[in-house]
Amino acid sequence: MDTTGSAANGGLHLTPFRGLRYVPERVGSLAAVTSPPYDVVVRPDGVHHLQSADPHNIVRLILPQAATKEARHRQAADTLSAWLSDGVLAADAEPALYVYEQRKGDMLQRGLIGALELTTPAEGIVLPHEDVIPHVVEDRASLMRTTAANLDPLLLTYRGNGTATGATAVIERTVGRAPLLSTTTEDGMSHRLWSVTDPAALAEVADDLGRHQALIADGHHRWATYLRLREEHPAPGPWNYGLVLLIDTARYPLQVKAIHRLLNHLPVADALAALGDGFRVRPVDGPLPAALDALGAAASEGNAFVLAGDGRFHLVDRPSPDLVARTVPADRPEAWRTLDATVLHATLIDHVWHVPDTPEGITYIHDAQAAVAQAERRGGTAVLMHPVREDVVRDLARQGVTMPRKSTSFGPKPATGLVLRSLDVG
Repeated sequence: MDTTGSAANGGLHLTPFRGLRYVPERVGSLAAVTSPPYDVVVRPDGVHHLQSADPHNIVRLILPQAATKEARHRQAADTLSAWLSDGVLAADAEPALYVYEQRKGDMLQRGLIGALELTTPAEGIVLPHEDVIPHVVEDRASLMRTTAANLDPLLLTYRGNGTATGATAVIERTVGRAPLLSTTTEDGMSHRLWSVTDPAALAEVADDLGRHQALIADGHHRWATYLRLREEHPAPGPWNYGLVLLIDTARYPLQVKAIHRLLNHLPVADALAALGDGFRVRPVDGPLPAALDALGAAASEGNAFVLAGDGRFHLVDRPSPDLVARTVPADRPEAWRTLDATVLHATLIDHVWHVPDTPEGITYIHDAQAAVAQAERRGGTAVLMHPVREDVVRDLARQGVTMPRKSTSFGPKPATGLVLRSLDVG
């Protein structure tokens, strides 16, 4: 996708802010207080695991536990206030952009964390590629509104020229210094963070990013939340900006993974029986990696899914063209109509299985093993997906066409808890 903007539309405007960071002396370890993004944490097991890692784990802010939404979000706000008062979290002395590095084996990713000026999709500066779920946006809005904080950065990408110039040059110079923090999380990923406060370096970043537009790689619901809260606070101020991590994928390409579906109340036997002659169904051998390999081979030829939850794996592919034609909307580009997520939701979930797309009906899970395990435990059906190609995502975003919700998982995702943004701190 061509992500070069113009001075006329202003391009990306990434601004420094006074980051809130954990005070190392007040926590067991930085690794113990971090978390994956809120929508990647497998609940409730993942929440319990993170809570037990350290009493100050960030999961207590991003996924607070209480009986009602209002109580949860008030609890998060009170916890944040207490941690600030107790010196568990503290604001940096001066506004900064933050260089963030993730490394694991041969994988290296670097980018800039800052407060990005918000724009609508119509302005063509920040491009979404997925639809959002209204109740999730409302939940995130309530949490942000109550805490007056951006607790975790969105992941945005842009396409530079692949060389160490502009923002990338600032990043490469900065990583030669000692970092503000360095930690390795339990997944083996190392994380390092630096601050950039030099006016000349900040100007260099601003001049470069002002020529680009960005694709939302991860965080569509939080971006929609930012825009909703900006509407509630129309006067110029901190609500006009949102916390993001911006990656130049010409320099540091991202990985694209699938997000799987758990149909909580549909047993596998019922799901298979309802398919009739609309799809081809074949048993495939496990274990899970072998089943996913079979899915990848089938997906290279057309729409394909693996159903699991009954102790076996079932490959579902080759949908009836007539069935797809009757159930998939025809007013979208061909690339959208042939997406696995489109066929899954329009044809299977809505038409064949009649599963409501509600939290009670469908759970979205990033980890395939977790999806299978929960399906087996609940007596439901895990629908395992194959990743969408990145070029398809970019082409659709460029056309202004959004994919079905939760179609992609770009990564690696930033760890939550390394730097927060308070809207009450100047």
